[in-house]
Amino acid sequence: MFNYEFMRYALIAGFLGGVTCSVIGVLVISMQSSFIGVAVAHAAFAGSIIALFIGINPLMGALIFSILSAATIGPISDRGEFSPDTPLGIIFAMMHGLAFLFMGMMSSSKTQALDLMWGNALAINEFGLKIIIVAFVLVVGLIILFYKEIQAVMFNREIALSVGLPASWIFYGILFLTGITVAANLQSIGGLLVCTLIITPAAAAYQLTYNLKYLFLIASAFGVFSCWAGLILTYYINLPSGAIIVLISSMIFLIVNAFSPRKKVKRVKSLKDVSKL
Repeated sequence: MFNYEFMRYALIAGFLGGVTCSVIGVLVISMQSSFIGVAVAHAAFAGSIIALFIGINPLMGALIFSILSAATIGPISDRGEFSPDTPLGIIFAMMHGLAFLFMGMMSSSKTQALDLMWGNALAINEFGLKIIIVAFVLVVGLIILFYKEIQAVMFNREIALSVGLPASWIFYGILFLTGITVAANLQSIGGLLVCTLIITPAAAAYQLTYNLKYLFLIASAFGVFSCWAGLILTYYINLPSGAIIVLISSMIFLIVNAFSPRKKVKRVKSLKDVSKL
């Protein structure tokens, strides 16, 4: 299995993509805006389908649309006229409609479009891998560089702003990195599924700890395991890699949630409260 170049590319992409998606997921969940990943993923998917329709590289379309959607979400959310989920829901619905409209207008084979929808990590080429590497370096590098500032914004955005930190710009930066992450991993995970790989490893990690450093490490471990296990299964059973990866990731969340020590702590606290009555 490891003698094949496409499998080596897929495993490297799985490691880098698993880490990148998971650390972005930790930030997104910390901001209590899990729907951001969903909206940006569908924007990237729509962009890739439109790019495919007009005959340019789907990755470029995905990158442009995901960044534009991220740039739109930030200012609308900051105005305070709507809850953050309102613009996210509008973007999600609009991009979903655009993607399937242009897919329906395609006269040629829809095989590549379906790969973009469900993901096909085993088809990643050298160019696609380079994009994933760039996204990994950019996301992880910026998080390490601005870790203290990000931690402050994650704790309380208003307090971070009051002490002089550029909280809005950090928030916009996280949205931008989310767009980059989604676009880079679109081919391997799929436009309809990449949001799951962003959310579920981070959500599983949150069942075990609140420490931001540990959250990054645990979520990354869950993400990489999901990708590698999914790729190996895909190699042997010939099913869409994106679907297998997100199913494994979801199973990890369910298992961790069932045995979460945090749930036990909450249960003990609730019993103590009842005993005081």
